[in-house]
Amino acid sequence: MTTISNPQNKIVVLGGLNMDLMIETPRLAGPGETVEGTRFYTTPGGKGGNQAVATARLSRQPGAAHMVGRVGGDLFGTEMRSFLEKEGIVTDRLAEDAETASGIAAIFIDSSGENYVNAVYGANARCNQDQVDAACDALEGATVLLAQQEIPLGVTSEVMKAARKLGVTVILDPAPTRDVPEDFYDHSDILTPNQGEAESLSGIAVVDEASASLAAKIIREQGTPIVIITLGEEGAHVESEEISLYMPAYRVRVVASVAAGDAFNGGLAVGLSEGMDIVDAARLGMASGAWCVSQDGAQESMGTRNEVDSLMGQPQR
Repeated sequence: MTTISNPQNKIVVLGGLNMDLMIETPRLAGPGETVEGTRFYTTPGGKGGNQAVATARLSRQPGAAHMVGRVGGDLFGTEMRSFLEKEGIVTDRLAEDAETASGIAAIFIDSSGENYVNAVYGANARCNQDQVDAACDALEGATVLLAQQEIPLGVTSEVMKAARKLGVTVILDPAPTRDVPEDFYDHSDILTPNQGEAESLSGIAVVDEASASLAAKIIREQGTPIVIITLGEEGAHVESEEISLYMPAYRVRVVASVAAGDAFNGGLAVGLSEGMDIVDAARLGMASGAWCVSQDGAQESMGTRNEVDSLMGQPQR
């Protein structure tokens, strides 16, 4: 168990941990059809776990990332905890639920590198007041809270409220798409939807720079001061009261798009924790995401700070 007290630039990650069951295949099978895949492997994943690893690898200080969540009392849970600890992530607030299995996600990757995910959240779905209390304890001295929508929304909402009261910047990744309470987004400082999530939130099909800008403006009206829509290989759009900016992507060869959004969020959080403005922090997030898609796996694909910084020295599209 990794325990480091009060590091500078402390980032708390509240969210899901899944063991990813990865299947590479030329294409997805249709109803009643069998398609032969080319490769199968397992890798620790889940949006919370992925973002914690991205944060830990990019942070300039060991022990900056603190993981709050729940795994099952099974082999997958043991493996996921062990992987986080090897990355230097503080896991003393990661609970083990002996009564249920760990979360899993079956992920299909097609020949273009696009991914399709079916998840069974298991222990993640049993997060409760224990995780609220653990996260609130971890927030003392933190600079950023990273949250998603893989665990019960009531838990996430309570922790976001507590973070805002403490002056901790709240980054919410609104994935997977869910119906949320009316004031849910009011408790976040920054919302980071991808194109599909942005369309769900705004009613606007996000297909280019102009539609991303319009969607981001509509989403901001729902209560979040800053919206960053990630556009995959097309880059990202940042929208706030002062900024409306399209940012082109970094040029890489795409191997798999798994966890790219999580890599972005980890980089964004680290940048903000280091005092960067929102544009420079988003740029670090974009480079982190670009490095991720050029590698295999989920948590294993996250870049180190040196790797991501080297990519930032290259031209964007």
